[in-house]
Amino acid sequence: MSFELSLNTGTTTTLDLRQAAQAAAEGGLAHIGPWRHLIEQAGGAEASARIIAEAGLSATTLCRGGFLTAAEAEARTAALESNRAAIREAAIIGANELIMVVGGLPAAAHVLGGTGERHDKDIAAARSRVARGLDELVPYAREHGVRLVLEPLHPMYAADRAVLSTLGQALDLAAPYPAATVGVVVDTFHVWWDPQLQQQIRRAGVEGRLASYQVCDFNLPIASDALKSRGMMGDGYVDFASISQWVAQAGYRGAVEVEIFNEEINAQDAGLTISTMSRRYAELVLPHLHSAAGLITEHSAS
Repeated sequence: MSFELSLNTGTTTTLDLRQAAQAAAEGGLAHIGPWRHLIEQAGGAEASARIIAEAGLSATTLCRGGFLTAAEAEARTAALESNRAAIREAAIIGANELIMVVGGLPAAAHVLGGTGERHDKDIAAARSRVARGLDELVPYAREHGVRLVLEPLHPMYAADRAVLSTLGQALDLAAPYPAATVGVVVDTFHVWWDPQLQQQIRRAGVEGRLASYQVCDFNLPIASDALKSRGMMGDGYVDFASISQWVAQAGYRGAVEVEIFNEEINAQDAGLTISTMSRRYAELVLPHLHSAAGLITEHSAS
């Protein structure tokens, strides 16, 4: 599976799972990374597994688990149960890699439709609750053969989505657990700016925790909905050459997901999106993965 392209369904938000799987297959892809709401809409994990298999695809990740920062007992219990369900779903669809967006401050929970203490802005305490949540979830994940994959998000999402902002923070949080059970994802949109990125990617490789590589660009101006400021590779400011080389040098050889939240891209024809992302991937990302891994690219061979 060295560096084969995967469609993260966050890129094709107008499609259900069957439509996304069909579009991926018709676009020449062999992999898909579904979001959980599509699993539910398709009738559950077993039905989703059949849809993915019938399209000739394999699942690379499941998005997402996490949101473990709530302080109230009832909310924490609900979050843990949701994560256990996500672990089971990941195992059934064969993804075995559950992306974990760990959650933001209780004070900002209402921004995403949740509840929380509006005055609770203690980010250190929120991070400690994430650690306690992992303690509870790791044994369950191990039983199901699923790795919990911590995703650091860009600091502009620290309040509402993820109190982990750097790859180093994610690796520190993962450190007490076996690498086969807790890993990390490098998402170019979120980590391109980090001055420690090269060293931390190398560390992730040494520790055997580099579980996924997700690519898209960082666009300006920031969209009115900051979540949708991602762009097609080449349209923004990410240095894909350097990051891809670091990822390959760290030993990563798995699939590469394209995950783009962008109003224009999400609304356009999925065939156009997949053909464009495949071309941009082949031009801007894959050659640097191959060169760092010592592989011959199609371009260099021709």
